[in-house]
Formats: sequence, structure tokens, C-alpha cells
Amino acid sequence: MFRTTDIVLIAVMVAGAAFTYNTKHQVEAQLSEVRKIEAMIRFEQDSLTILKADWSLLTQPARLQKLTEIYQDELQLAPLDAHQVVGVDELPAKPVEMEIMPSPRVDGMAEGRTDKVTTGGVVR
Repeated sequence: MFRTTDIVLIAVMVAGAAFTYNTKHQVEAQLSEVRKIEAMIRFEQDSLTILKADWSLLTQPARLQKLTEIYQDELQLAPLDAHQVVGVDELPAKPVEMEIMPSPRVDGMAEGRTDKVTTGGVVR
């Protein structure tokens, strides 16, 4: 009949087959996920290509010139004069407005007094 070694070898063989089947199933699931991600990447790349083509069409100088002529009354655009172009150092400084906030009292201390709490951070 069956010996103990035969039963052990059959059990090892069944365990190996189960492990191989489980591994194959996990790999196929991961491969399916990778294919979905690759398809999403291709879709995004195609979308970017289309958007770049649209951008190049929309920003053509001839088209922009026609639009400025059509909407001249609404936009009220005028050619740029040479004296309008300045460097950063030539821009006027923006005035600074600061609101002075009253300082709150800390733990009931009066203003002008020092805190008598001793800490280990500073040695005098």
C-alpha cells in the first residue's frame, strides 16, 4: 500500500501545484492591472498631443491679430510704446501699510516686567 514517504510526497506535490496556481492567478491579475495603466497612459499621451495641437492653433499670431482687430472696441488695445518697457529696479515701490496690534498680556503679567520662570536653556 502507501508508505509514509509516498503520502508526504503527494502532499508536497499538491501543495506545489496549489502554490503554482495561486502564483499564476496573482501574476495574471497584476498583468491585467499593468495593461489598464498602460492604456490610461496612452490615452493621456494622446490627450496631451491633441491639446498641444489645439494650443498651437489658438496661439498663431495671424489668428490673434484678427481677434484683436475684431474686438478692438471691447479690448481697447493699443500698441506698446518703448517708454512703457522698464526693468524691475525702475518700478515704483509699493507703500507698506502695517497695522499695529496691541500685544496681549501673557498669564496676567504686566507690560514691562520680566518673566521670573527659570528654565534650563540659558545659564547666567
